[in-house]
Amino acid sequence: QVQLVESGGGLVQPGGSLRLSCAASRIIFPINAMGWYRQAPGKERDLVALTRGGITNYADSVKGRFTISRDNTKNTVYLQLNSLKPEDTGVYYCYCQDLRGFGSWGQGTQVTISS
Repeated sequence: QVQLVESGGGLVQPGGSLRLSCAASRIIFPINAMGWYRQAPGKERDLVALTRGGITNYADSVKGRFTISRDNTKNTVYLQLNSLKPEDTGVYYCYCQDLRGFGSWGQGTQVTISS
Protein backbone atom coordinates (compact mmCIF):
# COMPACT_ATOMS: atom_id res chain seq x y z
CA GLN A 1 0.00 0.00 0.00
CA VAL A 2 1.18 3.52 -0.77
CA GLN A 3 2.60 5.37 2.21
CA LEU A 4 1.77 9.07 2.49
CA VAL A 5 3.61 11.37 4.89
CA GLU A 6 2.28 14.87 5.48
CA SER A 7 4.06 17.87 6.92
CA GLY A 8 3.56 21.59 7.31
CA GLY A 9 0.65 21.95 9.69
CA GLY A 10 0.63 24.27 12.67
CA LEU A 11 -0.94 27.21 14.46
CA VAL A 12 -1.50 30.34 12.40
CA GLN A 13 -3.31 33.61 12.99
CA PRO A 14 -6.30 34.51 10.82
CA GLY A 15 -5.15 35.90 7.51
CA GLY A 16 -1.93 33.93 7.62
CA SER A 17 -0.56 31.27 5.32
CA LEU A 18 0.69 27.70 5.48
CA ARG A 19 2.07 25.20 3.01
CA LEU A 20 1.32 21.53 3.43
CA SER A 21 3.36 18.81 1.79
CA CYS A 22 2.62 15.15 1.23
CA ALA A 23 5.20 12.70 -0.07
CA ALA A 24 4.20 9.31 -1.42
CA SER A 25 6.35 6.20 -1.23
CA ARG A 26 6.01 2.44 -1.67
CA ILE A 27 4.33 3.09 -5.00
CA ILE A 28 3.62 -0.04 -7.01
CA PHE A 29 0.99 1.20 -9.44
CA PRO A 30 1.06 4.73 -10.92
CA ILE A 31 -0.80 7.33 -8.90
CA ASN A 32 -3.70 8.84 -10.78
CA ALA A 33 -5.04 11.36 -8.30
CA MET A 34 -3.65 13.19 -5.28
CA GLY A 35 -5.32 15.63 -3.01
CA TRP A 36 -6.29 16.90 0.39
CA TYR A 37 -9.27 16.40 2.65
CA ARG A 38 -10.11 18.19 5.87
CA GLN A 39 -11.89 17.06 9.01
CA ALA A 40 -13.05 19.76 11.38
CA PRO A 41 -13.88 18.86 14.99
CA GLY A 42 -17.17 16.99 15.15
CA LYS A 43 -17.59 16.96 11.39
CA GLU A 44 -17.06 14.58 8.51
CA ARG A 45 -13.96 14.46 6.36
CA ASP A 46 -14.55 16.67 3.32
CA LEU A 47 -12.68 17.29 0.10
CA VAL A 48 -10.51 20.40 0.03
CA ALA A 49 -8.66 20.01 -3.26
CA LEU A 50 -7.87 17.21 -5.68
CA THR A 51 -5.74 16.99 -8.79
CA ARG A 52 -6.28 14.24 -11.37
CA GLY A 53 -4.86 14.15 -14.85
CA GLY A 54 -4.03 17.84 -14.77
CA ILE A 55 -7.52 18.81 -13.65
CA THR A 56 -7.99 20.30 -10.22
CA ASN A 57 -11.10 20.60 -8.10
CA TYR A 58 -11.55 22.75 -5.03
CA ALA A 59 -14.17 23.01 -2.35
CA ASP A 60 -16.15 26.21 -2.81
CA SER A 61 -15.05 27.40 0.63
CA VAL A 62 -11.36 27.47 -0.37
CA LYS A 63 -11.50 28.64 -3.98
CA GLY A 64 -9.25 31.64 -4.53
CA ARG A 65 -7.40 31.04 -1.25
CA PHE A 66 -5.90 27.55 -1.52
CA THR A 67 -3.76 26.18 -4.34
CA ILE A 68 -2.91 22.54 -4.94
CA SER A 69 0.15 21.54 -6.90
CA ARG A 70 1.93 18.31 -7.65
CA ASP A 71 5.52 17.40 -8.38
CA ASN A 72 5.42 14.07 -10.17
CA THR A 73 9.20 13.73 -10.09
CA LYS A 74 9.03 13.68 -6.29
CA ASN A 75 5.65 11.97 -5.94
CA THR A 76 4.66 14.90 -3.77
CA VAL A 77 1.55 17.04 -3.57
CA TYR A 78 1.40 20.46 -1.96
CA LEU A 79 -1.36 22.63 -0.65
CA GLN A 80 -0.75 26.36 -0.29
CA LEU A 81 -3.20 27.85 2.17
CA ASN A 82 -3.59 31.63 2.10
CA SER A 83 -5.95 34.08 3.79
CA LEU A 84 -6.67 31.50 6.44
CA LYS A 85 -9.85 31.68 8.47
CA PRO A 86 -10.78 30.08 11.80
CA GLU A 87 -13.18 27.80 9.93
CA ASP A 88 -10.20 26.31 8.07
CA THR A 89 -9.17 24.66 11.33
CA GLY A 90 -9.03 20.89 11.20
CA VAL A 91 -6.93 17.86 10.47
CA TYR A 92 -5.77 17.85 6.88
CA TYR A 93 -5.38 14.43 5.30
CA CYS A 94 -3.47 13.65 2.17
CA TYR A 95 -5.12 11.20 -0.23
CA CYS A 96 -4.02 9.42 -3.34
CA GLN A 97 -5.60 6.94 -5.72
CA ASP A 98 -3.74 4.66 -8.11
CA LEU A 99 -4.78 3.55 -11.58
CA ARG A 100 -6.54 0.49 -10.13
CA GLY A 101 -8.75 2.81 -8.11
CA PHE A 102 -7.18 1.90 -4.77
CA GLY A 103 -6.98 4.82 -2.33
CA SER A 104 -4.54 5.57 0.46
CA TRP A 105 -4.58 8.10 3.28
CA GLY A 106 -1.92 9.90 5.23
CA GLN A 107 -1.93 10.16 9.00
CA GLY A 108 -3.14 13.75 8.97
CA THR A 109 -1.64 17.06 10.00
CA GLN A 110 -3.32 19.54 12.33
CA VAL A 111 -4.01 23.07 11.11
CA THR A 112 -5.29 25.54 13.70
CA ILE A 113 -6.31 29.08 12.85
CA SER A 114 -6.60 31.21 15.94
CA SER A 115 -5.57 34.58 17.26
